[in-house]
Amino acid sequence: MTATRKSEPDAGGTPSLDAPELFINRELSLLEFNERVLAQARDTRVPLLERLKFLCISSTNLDEFFEVRVAGLKQKAELVNTPTEADNRAPREVLREIGVRAHELVDKQYATLNDELIPALEAEGIRFLRRSEWNPRQRQWLAEYFEEELLPVISPLGLDPAHPFPRILNKSLNFIVALDGTDAFGRKIDYAVVQAPRALPRVIQLPAEATGSGPHDFVFLSSIIHEHVVDLFPSMGTKGCFQFRVTRNSDLFVDEEEVDDLLRAVEGELPSRRYGDCVRLEVAHNCPQSLCDYLMDRFLLTHEDLYQVDGPVNVNRLMALLETIDRPDLKYPAFSPRLPSELGPSGDLFAEIRAGDVLLHHPFDSFLPVIDFVRRAAADSRVLAIKQTLYRTGPDSAVVDALVEAAKAGKEVTVVVELRARFDEADNIELANRLQAAGAHVVYGVVGYKTHAKMTLIVRREADGLHNYIHLGTGNYHPKTARLYTDYGLFSCDQTLANDVHEMFLQLTSLGKVSGLERIIDAPFRLHSAILEKIEGEAAHARAGRGARIIAKMNSLVETRVIRALYAASQAGVEIDLIVRGICCLRPGVAGVSDNIRVRSIVGRFLEHTRVFHFGNDDAPEVYLASADWMDRNFFRRVETCFPVTAAPLYDRVMRELALYLADDSQAWMLASDGRYHAVEPAGDAPGLSVQKRLMEGPG
Repeated sequence: MTATRKSEPDAGGTPSLDAPELFINRELSLLEFNERVLAQARDTRVPLLERLKFLCISSTNLDEFFEVRVAGLKQKAELVNTPTEADNRAPREVLREIGVRAHELVDKQYATLNDELIPALEAEGIRFLRRSEWNPRQRQWLAEYFEEELLPVISPLGLDPAHPFPRILNKSLNFIVALDGTDAFGRKIDYAVVQAPRALPRVIQLPAEATGSGPHDFVFLSSIIHEHVVDLFPSMGTKGCFQFRVTRNSDLFVDEEEVDDLLRAVEGELPSRRYGDCVRLEVAHNCPQSLCDYLMDRFLLTHEDLYQVDGPVNVNRLMALLETIDRPDLKYPAFSPRLPSELGPSGDLFAEIRAGDVLLHHPFDSFLPVIDFVRRAAADSRVLAIKQTLYRTGPDSAVVDALVEAAKAGKEVTVVVELRARFDEADNIELANRLQAAGAHVVYGVVGYKTHAKMTLIVRREADGLHNYIHLGTGNYHPKTARLYTDYGLFSCDQTLANDVHEMFLQLTSLGKVSGLERIIDAPFRLHSAILEKIEGEAAHARAGRGARIIAKMNSLVETRVIRALYAASQAGVEIDLIVRGICCLRPGVAGVSDNIRVRSIVGRFLEHTRVFHFGNDDAPEVYLASADWMDRNFFRRVETCFPVTAAPLYDRVMRELALYLADDSQAWMLASDGRYHAVEPAGDAPGLSVQKRLMEGPG
């Protein structure tokens, strides 16, 4: 175990800003975020089926945490096991702490499912029937389901030298079966593996007309396999059947300096994700230790990597029930995003943008104008060119449809597709091929840098010459997530701003060095130094006795030099409010260091995704929107945009909405100096303010 290094305080007793104890470990902070998501599943103010959804999200988040973060730590631990983060913890030390925290989190997940959600759902007539609860009609129907749907596609595998332990797909549902007796050839077989067919649902709804069930009676696929596992091994007895699931390293590795065709390289690496190194084993809670040991040995895992769970090993598959169960009373009330009044009167989107910048805050404002922006450009004979970046957009995208139509219509369409958007690689390869087939120019960004910027440029011929229209956003061009994530989008025809966008597209396609951008602050070139300068500028104002203020909203705060700059600004007297949804490595409330820093996280119906940075700047306050968080990868390994909101009405709106986020006492969590979060409670008998509910009613 590597001891955590502590830095000596300065002569005044203030800790050095390099002190490891001033930095929260990023992996443990991410687990804390998942605790806040799980808290939504336990919150009785949240509609019941939405609580189930939050449980599934917490499960999916934990899967990705192991697939990427834990997998990476394990690789580091095997190579050198030396500290690489500001908190100065060695990878093995962090892995041990993750093991403790993650086991606690998993126990809470299953307690939430078994003790809270299942009983509450049953009270609403939504039942998960155990085998002991099946009536004769249900049992008969499920037997027929097994014979007709499962048996033709299932392949039980008895294990012997000719039938070695099979390759187990990442996160697939499997069963280890202990056998008793001899096989058809007179040999003794101890174990078998049954892999659940991937094509079948993991939760089966029982038909009321066939089984006499209620309208919402369900059976887990695992229960059906358990019930009929004896039928898979005729003449042999079964001593036990236990579900298990293994999680594997799913981070793709592509040596970008050694490949000639990035698309083919990424495409070729995708199958390896299914069979990466194992990092976690989940088994049924009643699985005997001998079988657990057998599985751990097969997957080269230890007891620290073993999670014994009381319920389905793939909880996230319960998400499918939200579409299956038609119970609006158990879901969030229907919400229709509003169409901003600025885009309504003339029906001419380009004329409305010419009249002044337009700011959208999704999902409170509709995403349709963004889709319409590209659609109208595709159909407009005066539009000559469309350029757009695509990071995540989904397999069936109206935005891509419009780009395809524009290319087919003979317009110059250039699309920068980021092939390495994690877990969306396959979708992005498919849409890249589709765009190329339509005649669009498709590039894959810059080798070594992910293109994470969200920008669209439309070149239109008008009576007085060519004009550029742009859209810049904090989130992806993804219609589905635009209904679930909060993001800002800015329409503008400001030619200075539009020229910056034009220059950035030139750089992404030609790879040449751009001339100095005037309004946009871009990564990986200037964003990090600009943020440091602005933070240090606020510190200078404070030292000079002028008002100094920073409000920053983002998804993650990790980068060490920025954190140190915020500490120094706090020491200088700058009032700092940080709204950080997920990872926060800054430790607030440390005497003499971060007394003036407050960190809050908002977790609610919508995933907070906006990046907004406000600097008081004495008498010239500034607001920026960005595609980037304050993380190393965003500053140094991605192409990002950070752009100002200068129109007075739009600036005022953003500031009012930031004030609402800071006033939220219904869905807010405050970070304490010990790295833990505590829910904010309304004062007295007040009903409390939920910023998301307030913004659903109208702009800030």
